[in-house]
Amino acid sequence: MPGLAHPTVPGADPRPAALRTLLALAVVFIMLATTGWTAVHRPEGGTPLRAAALDAWSTALLDGSPVPPADAPVRTVARFFAALDGAQRARLADGHPLVVGNLDGAPVTTRYRANQRGLEKARLVEEARSRDVALTPADRAEATRRSHRFASLAEPGRQILAFDPTGGGRVAEVFGDLDEAERVSVIVPGVDTDLLTFERTQRRLTSPVGMAEALYGAERAASPKSRTAVIAWAGYTSPTGVGVDAATGRMAFDGAVRLKDLTVSLPGNSSVALFCHSYGSVVCGVAARELPRRVTDVVVAGSPGMRAENVQDLRTSARVWATRDEGDWIADVPHLELGGVGHGADPVSPEFGARLLSSARAKSHTGYFAPGTDSVANFAKIGTGSFASIVCATGDDVCRRGISGTEQD
Repeated sequence: MPGLAHPTVPGADPRPAALRTLLALAVVFIMLATTGWTAVHRPEGGTPLRAAALDAWSTALLDGSPVPPADAPVRTVARFFAALDGAQRARLADGHPLVVGNLDGAPVTTRYRANQRGLEKARLVEEARSRDVALTPADRAEATRRSHRFASLAEPGRQILAFDPTGGGRVAEVFGDLDEAERVSVIVPGVDTDLLTFERTQRRLTSPVGMAEALYGAERAASPKSRTAVIAWAGYTSPTGVGVDAATGRMAFDGAVRLKDLTVSLPGNSSVALFCHSYGSVVCGVAARELPRRVTDVVVAGSPGMRAENVQDLRTSARVWATRDEGDWIADVPHLELGGVGHGADPVSPEFGARLLSSARAKSHTGYFAPGTDSVANFAKIGTGSFASIVCATGDDVCRRGISGTEQD
């Protein structure tokens, strides 16, 4: 459903459109000035464990032979680990957890083991920092929070696919059997996402873990026999608050590289659907043209824009879906891009050309994954390939047209 450009009427006065643009820019800069223009970067807390681990890995040997570089291509890493036995993989996971746990191409079970070790190692460091009187009270309190988070992530049975404690940290967790999954869903979250906010006790559904658990539960309910997995992915440094970083694409470009690497490195031949919330949709939009063909669906919810003017501008073979609740404040953010500020056209506008999903019963900007909403039910249907029963925002079947297996085929 390509978006159609509106032709310019000959002789029309261009001033109203220009005035609207200027007013929109004024809103952007007022928003930035009043919501944290100076709060650009998240403080680089924590310890340099990952840097030390990478140094050790660069000279590591396994039975006298060098290991592949930490930035080696996925296929190179996969071939290396395929030639190892279980004991050799375990030795590498235990000896170099903060590298092996993040090594795209390594077997996921080896990465799970490594990240359990890495989390315990990082927890002990943060516990020591929490008692260090040379640190400020604020730094000691931060260390206590981090040690508690690492202990939670290291609980038996959790499948941590990636863990890097550097700065605000990066982490990813798998729900389901990733090796056996035929369909994989990836949650790509927005601002204020780091190790400490990766999961929450209160306001659970605002965290990547809460979103992923809700989606996995909805997928199991929608199609119990489907072999699916869901990844809660906080694998990029996100903006802090609704400040200047959230209005620009700098962090999205770094996140897009990491997201592409994740989708390329997933095991097997599973298809992949991305569920991109808020600023996460900017990351998905930037990544779109570089994503592998196994990514069949890109879904954006509460999007400020995808750094594109329409679906064709994304240059992806994936189906692009969009939804926004009527009470979502993101609708008031000007959908434009000028001088690097703003993220382009509104993905739920008819001109953009996305397939529009119903989000009935979702509440505001953070309610899209709540049980009982049309949005999470639709996400589950996309994640399991049950396209024929998707509920479109327009109340008809237009968002399902052209998809194999739907009633229109």
